[in-house]
Amino acid sequence: MKKPLDFVLLMAEDDSDDQDLFKDALAHYYDPVKLRFVADGEECCEYLKRRGRYANPESSPRPDLILLDLNMPRKNGKEVLSEIKADDSLKSIPVIVFTTSRSPSDIQEAYQLGSNSYMVKPNSFRETLDLIQQLAGFWFTAAELPD
Repeated sequence: MKKPLDFVLLMAEDDSDDQDLFKDALAHYYDPVKLRFVADGEECCEYLKRRGRYANPESSPRPDLILLDLNMPRKNGKEVLSEIKADDSLKSIPVIVFTTSRSPSDIQEAYQLGSNSYMVKPNSFRETLDLIQQLAGFWFTAAELPD
């Protein structure tokens, strides 16, 4: 089982305020987690496939978990999720859709495309702390993840 010190979390999020909120909340409980950000769907795919500035595995390690926003520029989260789950080298990485949408059709489609979970973004720092405790309790400590 990976410990938080070895855990790599990739967050695909185009909103810098949401990135900062999540980073601060995560550091409150799980500072040793290696958190990486990409700002859009294209960049997420470049990171995962180690292209361009993400070619070096030392600075762009394979994530143990991906938090994926649905509403991103250049390539939306559904397109990215489809691409991840269609790629034999990536499809074993758990993906949590992490978005503002509560739309039943978005939830249904995310699961049909292979999402491991669907979470609606919290509205406050306190709610984000609570969500991270729940998320980390399972994904960082209890779940057995592939190498």
